Amino acid sequence: MKILSELKERAAMRRLTGAVLATAVFGCAMGSVYAAEETKAAAEEKAAAAAEEPIDEYTLSETVVTAERIPTERMNTPANISVITSKDIEANHYVDVVEALSQVNGVVASHQGGFDGVAINGDERVVVMVDGRRLNNDQILPSGKGRVDLKMIPTLKNIDRIEVVKGGSSALYGSDAVGGVINIITKRGSKKPQTTLDVNMGSWGTYNYEIATQGSDNDFSWFVSGSLQKQNHLRYKLDGESHNTPHSDKDNNSFVVRLDQNLDEASSVRFNFEHKTVHEGMYFNELNPSEWLPQKDEPLVEIFNNVALSYNFKENKKTPGYLRVFNNYKGTYFQGSYDTRLFGADYQNGWELGEHTVVAGAEWHESRSTNKASGYEDEKLRDISGYVQDTWKLGDKWSLVPGVRVNNHNRYGTHWSPKIAVNYRADKKTQLYASWGRVFQAPSADDLFYTNAGKRSNVDLRPETGYTETIGINHCFDDATSVSFSVFQSQLHDAITWAPVGGVWWPSNVNKEKRRGLDFTVKRRISPIWDIDLGYSYTSIRQTDATGDLAYYGKNLKPNGYHVALKYHQGAWKAGLYTNYNTGIDTSLALARHAALVDLNVSYDVNAATTIYFKALNLFNQEYSAYPGGKGSYYPGNCRFFQLGVTYTF
Repeated sequence: MKILSELKERAAMRRLTGAVLATAVFGCAMGSVYAAEETKAAAEEKAAAAAEEPIDEYTLSETVVTAERIPTERMNTPANISVITSKDIEANHYVDVVEALSQVNGVVASHQGGFDGVAINGDERVVVMVDGRRLNNDQILPSGKGRVDLKMIPTLKNIDRIEVVKGGSSALYGSDAVGGVINIITKRGSKKPQTTLDVNMGSWGTYNYEIATQGSDNDFSWFVSGSLQKQNHLRYKLDGESHNTPHSDKDNNSFVVRLDQNLDEASSVRFNFEHKTVHEGMYFNELNPSEWLPQKDEPLVEIFNNVALSYNFKENKKTPGYLRVFNNYKGTYFQGSYDTRLFGADYQNGWELGEHTVVAGAEWHESRSTNKASGYEDEKLRDISGYVQDTWKLGDKWSLVPGVRVNNHNRYGTHWSPKIAVNYRADKKTQLYASWGRVFQAPSADDLFYTNAGKRSNVDLRPETGYTETIGINHCFDDATSVSFSVFQSQLHDAITWAPVGGVWWPSNVNKEKRRGLDFTVKRRISPIWDIDLGYSYTSIRQTDATGDLAYYGKNLKPNGYHVALKYHQGAWKAGLYTNYNTGIDTSLALARHAALVDLNVSYDVNAATTIYFKALNLFNQEYSAYPGGKGSYYPGNCRFFQLGVTYTF
């Protein structure tokens, strides 16, 4: 069985290598005709875009779509929103989504030894989407609350922007979005064909190769990308000494396709396919360098295949709609074979009715999970839901946003989740908002069915319920300075937690789980060539303990988080110095009470087609925990890492 799996894996990797080469051939064929004129055109297009683009980051005037599911000016949206643009991704040469999200105030994203996780406002109950399509599934990580492995995001090359909505958005995105929503919005193919090569190398035998090609032909556009990632090992630091992380090698590849066909000025059809093969050594938390818990020579093998077909209509209106079907697949081989599929059909429409902007939709999602080694096969969890939300303008300054979502779950019946928000636009530069919403999250397949020698599932679990609330203010002092401040609180009843009982971990419902905190961000353009971002976040988590009292919850790596980003851009040069300083960490679950991580990146545009870049992550080689472990153990963060790369566009 294992030999067969390995043979299949090798075949899959050969196919993916071929796909990457096919991408290169396709890109060269489409781009060679235009190569000479395209380099000049690309330079002119880039310069024009830079000159015309408003300073959205500092005036808070950008249009966002995630919070309201329709295009809305950020200052008219009653939510705490952060945006990572394609310009941010290109300037910083982020390798993956974890690296990009790590620079968002109030967000913790980390590599956790076989799993890439994220928490917003201290909560791992986060909904992650690509173009509004859910990636969450029911078979991710026993003993955790996260249901999205960020490794399934194959590339950053096709991302137009990442919108991060902090706090619950129960009416539109599912009542399980307790911490918030991350929506990854991808690009259409460019108007003129172009191909980009990105090659980099780094510490510990790290090599990344990626090629992306895009273009348009009348009403048809394409974006195709393929990549290979290799790494010999990781390194961590303990008691002042650096050590190789056992069984931390990596050999991954990915392939992405987006195709768009315009039917007329108001409608189009979109096809998305995302593939990633993960072949990584597995490592766990450790007590000291001699007490690692690697799984011998057995690697973690994962295959992600996501496919979606969407019909988009009313694209020339303020309330566009869509009909989408999709199938997300994740297959895993590690200490046995297990897999999960999420089938889905989504519909949304919207209407402008005088002072009311109404958005309504319906969703059918069914997951099928199998883990024969843990005692279950083809277990189905089905959720059918509908939602409606009304943005009601009450004069020039006030708007009220009521909404409701109803979920019908095949195991837990029907649940209603109302939401209400209010937005006050005091003037063009000032916004105040408040929101409140109910929470409903059913147990995952791992919670209900996963069983092995050290873990036991619990089919008697109750769904998590509760509420979230946020109050905030945004203000622009001028075209160069903006301030955002928000406070949040959430309370869950029957929160599901995994804990050891008699040496065996199993999930149970605790009475309450409370979170509260704040998020404060200042963005300032100091001069035409210097920008600075300052941020502070505070998160307190308390959970009912064995005595029935609300006790401090230690698995919080950012009780107090300080963020400073200093950015430089002049002529062909760009540079960024990013500092994240976290304090108040529980030292029984992490290495140190404080963690200060500094990242540096520098890039130089040799010409309009070629950019050379250099990065240093954890510049001062700090000891820190990437994720809290059990008592006296932790998932180690990586040592200082250097990377040198080049991109070439033709």
